[in-house]
Amino acid sequence: MAQTETAALGSGARAFGMRSRFFGASARQKLLAFTSLIILIVYFSFASPAFLLIDNVIGILQSTAVDGVLAIACTFVIITSGIDLSVGCLMTFCAVMTGVFLTYWQLPLWTGIFAALGTGTLSGMISGTLIAKLKIPPFIATLGMMLLNKGLSLVVSADKPIYFTDTEAFSLISQGSLIGYIVPAVPIPNGVLILFTLAFVASLVLNRTALGRYTFALGSNEEAVRLSGVNVDAWKITIYGLGGAICGVAGLLIASRLNSAQPALGQGYELEAIAAVVIGGTSLSGGAGTILGTIIGAFIMSVLTNGLRILSVAQEWQIVVTGLIIILAVYADILRRRKA
Repeated sequence: MAQTETAALGSGARAFGMRSRFFGASARQKLLAFTSLIILIVYFSFASPAFLLIDNVIGILQSTAVDGVLAIACTFVIITSGIDLSVGCLMTFCAVMTGVFLTYWQLPLWTGIFAALGTGTLSGMISGTLIAKLKIPPFIATLGMMLLNKGLSLVVSADKPIYFTDTEAFSLISQGSLIGYIVPAVPIPNGVLILFTLAFVASLVLNRTALGRYTFALGSNEEAVRLSGVNVDAWKITIYGLGGAICGVAGLLIASRLNSAQPALGQGYELEAIAAVVIGGTSLSGGAGTILGTIIGAFIMSVLTNGLRILSVAQEWQIVVTGLIIILAVYADILRRRKA
């Protein structure tokens, strides 16, 4: 008996040591990501004087607001050792449903907001159900949901953009500036405030609530959580539903920014979101990750894309660079796991 207890304690100590080393590597990854962000900003600032112009900086912030919100949604899912390929198309479908409520049906603004959040939550919960109950691999389940949401966006909108010309207040969700109204010299868009507010709340959820604890636990050892009597399926569905709701916020932001719901938009956003999450130190194997790292990763992607565009780098080469970043980020995650 004593030998068994000693072995268990030794095993636990080794596991704790491995976990500590991994989180240490993750912290170094976040520091490396932040350093990379500073280097990119300095480089593009010297390479092109237009990079630091206020209009371009605001454009970077608005772009990061959308990508960052989608990356936060992906963070929850990836920490559980899952993946969600549907976030980009789900964002578009949420924007289209907002257009249906506000433009087609002429309903109040608050109904359009709830339509986006409700659509995202429902779609996320369907993905979670497919994964938890039907045991469909997350990659396949969310790939199917990606195509489903893309098709529904085209069907519901009749393959035409939905414009919010009759809802002036809607554009203020992303393009307005509450801070600029108070301090005119700092015209930070509302979309950026929403991003940071959401990031703060998401960080609290991950680190201070039962949902956050089970999110990490599912990614670390799902079977152990199941054997401890926890309803794993219910928590997994809840996490995917939360991710879908966050995609609804992204749908509101991009529709407000464009002042329209573009049904053909969305596919490809999921790759940038996942890249931002991994660059920020979240492990694709699950069990570790932070919202702060994800936000840093989102800014890296936005700054890099904007800087390459300002330097007149061809669109196809921008795609090549994004692909290389994803490969390097995943390889860095593999190296962190090996060291742990």
